[in-house]
Amino acid sequence: MTVSTTRKTRDPYIIMKARDLIKLLSRSVPAPQAIKILDDEMQCDIIKVGSLVRNKMLSCIRSVCFCCISFHSGWNVLLSAGNILYGQLFHSIGGNTVAAMGSFKGLKQVRRVVEDCIQNKMHPVYHIKTLMMKREIASDPALANENWDRFLPKFKKKNVKQKKVKSKEKKPYTPFPPPQPPSKIDLQLDSGEYFLSHEKKFAKKCQEKQEKQAERTAENKRKREAAFIRPMEPAKQDPSKSADDRNDVADMA
Repeated sequence: MTVSTTRKTRDPYIIMKARDLIKLLSRSVPAPQAIKILDDEMQCDIIKVGSLVRNKMLSCIRSVCFCCISFHSGWNVLLSAGNILYGQLFHSIGGNTVAAMGSFKGLKQVRRVVEDCIQNKMHPVYHIKTLMMKREIASDPALANENWDRFLPKFKKKNVKQKKVKSKEKKPYTPFPPPQPPSKIDLQLDSGEYFLSHEKKFAKKCQEKQEKQAERTAENKRKREAAFIRPMEPAKQDPSKSADDRNDVADMA
């Protein structure tokens, strides 16, 4: 698609309007809606949402969330409130961009809603509530010249407790790499086992195996014999001594 002018072109700004028309059509905006951009009072804005979040998966999830809210419930309210405040509004979500059409004030509000949703600053429902309040206030001519901040709701973001990431202690920087651990051959060279013959190595291995087996056998025998040891019996008390103690208690009473 190309844009060209003829000698009958009177408004030079129509070239920019035609450029915006091509942008909207390339983003799957319906042609009857996109042709309205040629009107003088209609403007468009292409909001790039793909680069607002570094994590592509989060960006995709929030775009789907914004798309579901806009097409099912909230966006109709937002459009009805925005149409009264800022004139006609239209939006279309496609890929990494959001195409919006309307007046300058309306486009500014749409950009704010989209960016806050993608960056997870504020949910679109809160923007919708604010716009509904503005629509009610705008219907009152007595409040036309007053500040509306005292009437608008103020939403605070609730910080969800997250797991604290354990910070690893930084070791002192050294330009030299850590020493290489000794290999199996190095350990054999240190102990002198490397120079032994195959028969001696096998004999040494068998001797170590027999020693470990003897220790294990002695420990098992000790555990079996512990079950046959007679437990200690409690000491028997002398009956004559206990009778004397009772008499002493009776005398004291």
